[in-house]
Amino acid sequence: MKALNTIQSNLNDPMPMLLSKLWTFLSLNYILCDLLSNMEMSVLQMLLEGKVGGIPMTEGMLLFAGVSLEIPFLMIVLSAILPSKANWIANIAAAILMIVYQLGSFFFGSGVTFHYVFFSAIEILGNAAILMLALKWRLSSQSSQSQTLVKITTKAN
Repeated sequence: MKALNTIQSNLNDPMPMLLSKLWTFLSLNYILCDLLSNMEMSVLQMLLEGKVGGIPMTEGMLLFAGVSLEIPFLMIVLSAILPSKANWIANIAAAILMIVYQLGSFFFGSGVTFHYVFFSAIEILGNAAILMLALKWRLSSQSSQSQTLVKITTKAN
């Protein structure tokens, strides 16, 4: 019952819904970038050979890629249903992780192309926006909790 109340509360709070929408936007960007990358002749050739940019496409590598793609999808749901504190932590951690992952991707895999730089810039900025919004949400929530505590203390006296 408490989980249902948390979900209902989050649906009425614009910040969890905004974060969820941003994760949806980023998820689509990750997919579209990968789709376009797989249309490059050089990438197609590397995929057929089983190595992209010298990295063997093993089961482990594909699992790693799948997990990294799952994070934004998971955050779409978690942003909408987690209680505030867990929501802040999850959004901050996931945004930082995805920024590091995206920056690191420039050093691995196939060569950097114009479309990849374009999508990467959007993805990094989108994750930075999530990070800033989550931090701002946390600070404003802590401030309102402090004000509520002061009001309660004042009324008690």
